[in-house]
Amino acid sequence: MNATHTQQLADTTENLINNQKLLARRNEAVARGVANMHNIFAERAENAEIWDVEGRRFIDFAGGIGVLNTGHRHGKVMAAVNEQLERYTHTCFQVMPYEPYVALAERLNALAPGDDPKKTLFLTTGAEAVENAVKIARAHTGRPALIAFNGGYHGRTMMTLGLTGKVAPYKIGFGPFPNEIYHVPFPNRVHGVSIEASLEALGNLFKADVEPSRVAAIIIEPVMGEGGFYPAPFEFLKRLRAICDEHGILLIADEVQAGAARTGKMFAIEHSGVVPDLITLAKSVAGGFPISAVVGRAAIMDSVAPGGLGGTYAGSPIACAAALAVLDVIEEEGLLQRSLDMGEHLRSRLGAMAGRFGSIGDVRGLGAMVAMELFKGDAARTPDPDLARALVAKAAERGLILLSCGIYGNSIRILVPLTASDALVDEGLDIIESCLGELSA
Repeated sequence: MNATHTQQLADTTENLINNQKLLARRNEAVARGVANMHNIFAERAENAEIWDVEGRRFIDFAGGIGVLNTGHRHGKVMAAVNEQLERYTHTCFQVMPYEPYVALAERLNALAPGDDPKKTLFLTTGAEAVENAVKIARAHTGRPALIAFNGGYHGRTMMTLGLTGKVAPYKIGFGPFPNEIYHVPFPNRVHGVSIEASLEALGNLFKADVEPSRVAAIIIEPVMGEGGFYPAPFEFLKRLRAICDEHGILLIADEVQAGAARTGKMFAIEHSGVVPDLITLAKSVAGGFPISAVVGRAAIMDSVAPGGLGGTYAGSPIACAAALAVLDVIEEEGLLQRSLDMGEHLRSRLGAMAGRFGSIGDVRGLGAMVAMELFKGDAARTPDPDLARALVAKAAERGLILLSCGIYGNSIRILVPLTASDALVDEGLDIIESCLGELSA
């Protein structure tokens, strides 16, 4: 090999993009506060698979944190986006409105639970949706106070951080947060919080800290997301609805992670039969394109005067086109039933693993929003976040992208696209079982 050829090979190696080099660039250019679960850089993706910049294939059990119920780059969604790109990309709905925004609002109004007429507002992120639900609730009730739940996650803005019931890592160093926000325990059978205990805490809050007549809204995730995938007991949701009705308090269902067919219903709260006053949506509703929504009773939504709601990019026409296609896919491909079937299979496989590995202390979920919780082998059932972190890391080495979550960081959540094949889902579950076997040895 001559010197010229040797130098060409050296130059090629030097310029080759790989994870290590990209990580070095990322560490130099990106703020430290933006954390990464994996130091693996994506190159391309299709349905429930991702390939990194080094050509390695990964099964995606994270779905961009619940954004990809219809998979990466679903053909129908991509076609709708491409068609919209040929028309216009932005006018700002408040300046010059467009039909996709109206059509999407009509679709969501028709899908939302309850018989009252509905109206919808579009924004860009889940946190924006929650912020605007708070604005609407305060405008409608004329009241300032808000009640949320321990372990709940509602976003990273100052208002939504105030509502979020988990300090680390979200709230450290960012206070003070908006006042008139109160938290009560979320009913959690795994950690010994009963429905009665949660309701008693709410009653004590009304006695000790804020009278019900000052409360604008109670916000709850029908299935807690970042907090650990704990479904809210249906009986609790019903009693919460009754308390809200008694005191003129609005009930907000935060469906940012649980909505858009993830649980086997369009909205997770539908499983309980409870009708909320306002619903927040984002993530999977547009299949990877940024949009969020507040859907609610028309009389409540119209409490805000013209000009009080909106945003420059709110309800992007591209994202509206994508979301309309997502709703078509959910219907045409039977993804509600697919979610129920997939969830049953996931719980069955994880339940079988729990029989083999004593570290799996609980398997739970609603539809295909499924998690397992890991504990140490002591009698106290001590949460084991170290095992959860090790499992996430080892699974990535084997080609599976996982996410941990939970108030103790010891739960593994599964958000695989609903469009994934049974074979692919089982391949991912096999990797989990193999990794647990190695970690338990």
